[in-house]
Amino acid sequence: MTVSVFLMVVLSVGLSALAQISLKAGMAAVTAARAMSGIDADASAAGPLTALGSAFTQPYVLLGLGLYGLGAMVWMLVLAKLDVSVAYPFVALGFIVVMVLGAFVFGEPITSAKLLGTALVGVGVWLIARG
Repeated sequence: MTVSVFLMVVLSVGLSALAQISLKAGMAAVTAARAMSGIDADASAAGPLTALGSAFTQPYVLLGLGLYGLGAMVWMLVLAKLDVSVAYPFVALGFIVVMVLGAFVFGEPITSAKLLGTALVGVGVWLIARG
């Protein structure tokens, strides 16, 4: 794998991780807005659909979807250069990035189980990348 292809992989994974964080922020805003307005998303069968519809008015949700789209375009370039069996395990690096970003941005706890799990993911990606 060349350095440029590796950088494209990292860029794609990074964009997907940022998309997750952006979507979480957007959905938190939707939940907060609905709570402040007194709307209970679970009060009726249509509640979750209404909440999902509200999500498409949130800038962070739209940003997250845009980041996913951009990441997908970069990923297509990666797949044009690598076997999918080599490229796809790198997607697992997103678990590590999202865990760290979730802790910094949202204050989510990083437990010993999460650390062990992400370490195992990292070792797995490293083993696959070696060949």
